[in-house]
Amino acid sequence: MLGNFKYSNPTKLYFGDDAMSYLPEALSGFGEKVMLTYGGGSIKRNGIYDDVIRILRECGKTVVEDAGIMSNPTVDKLYEGCRIARENDVDLILAVGGGSTIDYAKAVSVSAWCEGDPWEKYFLHMEEPSNRIIPVGSILTMAGTGSEMNGGSVITNHETKLKIGHVFGDNVMPKFSILNPRFTFSVPKYQMVAGIYDIFNHISEQYFSGEDDNVSDYISEALMKSVVRNSRIAIDDPEDYEARSNIMWAASWALNTFVGMGKSQDWEVHMIGQAIGAYTDATHGMTLSAVSLPYYSRILPFAIPKFKRFAIEVFGVDTTGKNDEDIAREGLCAMESWMKEIGVVMSARNIGVTEDMIEGIADATFLLDGGYKKLTRKDVAEILRESLNA
Repeated sequence: MLGNFKYSNPTKLYFGDDAMSYLPEALSGFGEKVMLTYGGGSIKRNGIYDDVIRILRECGKTVVEDAGIMSNPTVDKLYEGCRIARENDVDLILAVGGGSTIDYAKAVSVSAWCEGDPWEKYFLHMEEPSNRIIPVGSILTMAGTGSEMNGGSVITNHETKLKIGHVFGDNVMPKFSILNPRFTFSVPKYQMVAGIYDIFNHISEQYFSGEDDNVSDYISEALMKSVVRNSRIAIDDPEDYEARSNIMWAASWALNTFVGMGKSQDWEVHMIGQAIGAYTDATHGMTLSAVSLPYYSRILPFAIPKFKRFAIEVFGVDTTGKNDEDIAREGLCAMESWMKEIGVVMSARNIGVTEDMIEGIADATFLLDGGYKKLTRKDVAEILRESLNA
């Protein structure tokens, strides 16, 4: 490993079928007023809400609710949450849901007591918080984003057609997260599959960078193989506890910064996907799947050794009688077959992208230089057109 880095992760995880029983312990270090954030009400239908409220009350907490968190949290919703948090002077934000709900909770945690406009300060100008930060805890109900164990928060501004993520430091990471794989059983198949691809892409964004022999890459290969294997089991039986637990655990490790240590990292697929999301409000994981193959096909010639390794180690491509480039391309073909097998979106057209959006999406895409080839704006537009016509 050639990179220099420091690593810490302060989030305490409670994992497994009995994870909820540890919520009183997790709550014990925080004050009385808890702001409960959740989405459209699925946690009320599946009983999780009732369990959480009961435990909060048994622990003597005063609960303030902030419901209606959308799949791509908006800046307007952020302002609303900040007002609720300030007016009630909450001691803890408890996010119950998937990545969007947890992302939102973290955004509120840094923004509620921000002097000035938090969108401008934290998402446009990427400043670090110097104001009071409200602690966040989470109860995860959908595996995918890894938000339960990182400092990332993504917010959408529909007026400016921008969707921007800010990775905050340790002080914004959830203080604790409750992970019970059974809570993911009721997630619709489309959302489950989107989450699975999000996990895989989080790993590949970090994997496809650098040329040194890096321990992080060996770990990433094992995680990707596990995601592929367990996705197939979960597709056949969404209530296979072992498969769903492996997927949930892989999601946390895919994006808790661990496998990125010593890496330059890429993240261009996410930049394009987020720009698409700002225009279409499409499910995040599907915005990634729609552009992944056009993107990776474009950078493969600049990183044939790494794509060859990916083909062999992750998808078990037979190398007999093939040159390096053939092996590398066969690995992408194997990845494409798996993506189609689990049912992710392969064309941007299927998530609402139209030809007249392409130039705007290209303009809204941040161009990064951590991968094997830095894209130009023209490259992004070509990738979008290729995906549109897939």
